[in-house]
Amino acid sequence: MSVITIFNGLFCETGVVVKRVLDSTGYRLITDQEIVADAARLSGMDEGKIARAFQAGTSVFNKFSHEKERAVAWLRLAMANKLLDADRLVFSGYTSHLPPANIGHILKVCLIDDMKARLAVAEREEGMAEKHAQKLIHKDDEDRAAWVETLKGATDPWAQYLYDMIVPVASTGVDRSAELIVEQAGNEAVKATKSSLASIRDFVLAAKVETMLAAEGHNVQVAAKRGTIILTINKNVLMLDRLEKELKEIVGRVEGVAAIETKVGKGFHQSDIYRKVDFELPSKVLLVDDEREFVQTLSERLMLRDMGSAVVYDGESALNLIENDAPEVMILDLKMPGIDGIEVLRRVKQSRPDVEVIILTGHGSDQDRDTCMQLGAFAYLHKPVNIDVLSETLKAANEKIRNSN
Repeated sequence: MSVITIFNGLFCETGVVVKRVLDSTGYRLITDQEIVADAARLSGMDEGKIARAFQAGTSVFNKFSHEKERAVAWLRLAMANKLLDADRLVFSGYTSHLPPANIGHILKVCLIDDMKARLAVAEREEGMAEKHAQKLIHKDDEDRAAWVETLKGATDPWAQYLYDMIVPVASTGVDRSAELIVEQAGNEAVKATKSSLASIRDFVLAAKVETMLAAEGHNVQVAAKRGTIILTINKNVLMLDRLEKELKEIVGRVEGVAAIETKVGKGFHQSDIYRKVDFELPSKVLLVDDEREFVQTLSERLMLRDMGSAVVYDGESALNLIENDAPEVMILDLKMPGIDGIEVLRRVKQSRPDVEVIILTGHGSDQDRDTCMQLGAFAYLHKPVNIDVLSETLKAANEKIRNSN
């Protein structure tokens, strides 16, 4: 039997169409939430962190943590397991784009309408003002476009070549839209074959390899063909032979891998440097200090020790960043214009108590130290700081975080 995947724009009456399809076929619906929950169970990652992979905005720390890439790898494995275990499924949402294009018994559907029709649905079904609905649609379209580009390299999430059928629901009608999907799902062209079932097994194997590599801190493109794994390296590597050897050693431990090939992709000759995540080191460090030259130099020195960091120059910027993109560890100056370090520490520990805060100051008093430690600071250090002492303090903070997860 076939499998149906449905990707859609916001306010395109997708829920009603999907229900009609389910009622007509008896298929089971698999939602994004179910795939996210499975991925979280498989990986041990937080569901919220996995779901953030669907959003357009990438964390400022992602180039050091590869958190989004790890989330996508586990989402792929969760999706692959669903496809391996059953057919007669309807996948609706972002996860519909996770399977590779070569699985022939997947009917790929897109439900989309023009802005006027979507605004009309928002007003009729939700009682929503046009300006508010338009804002929601633009944000949702932005997220969907970024997601499709991440997975497929396509800049247009509604491009015809991505789907077997694109249905404009408003002009087609809800009932007829569902009928068209059901009719095409019964087409011989999307019936399961030996070849399409083998493609699912390839998908499962590639997903297992991808998660294994992600767990070892690596981020490479993975494909599989009848037991052969093809690894594509898309970032510049100083010692390619050494990396290839390490990747092959990891992949060779995955059951079902018969052979391994490596190659470089289009991004290999760009300036972006390949970085392996070292989970013994904090990968999401925020430096907060108004002394720009000092903090930039500190960031560079930490980078030489494989610790990536983002930099802001005042307390307000730090608090704004933390609202949407919490670091694991913060190195915080006390004396800054505007919101001072003690107030930043107080607010951070109120809103994000899991963030470990290291105070690094050149002007603090014994009373300041006592106040900071009472507020929950992990450590209190003085400038100028020995970089080795700071590095060891960061590692200790990271170990505390890992042990508490």
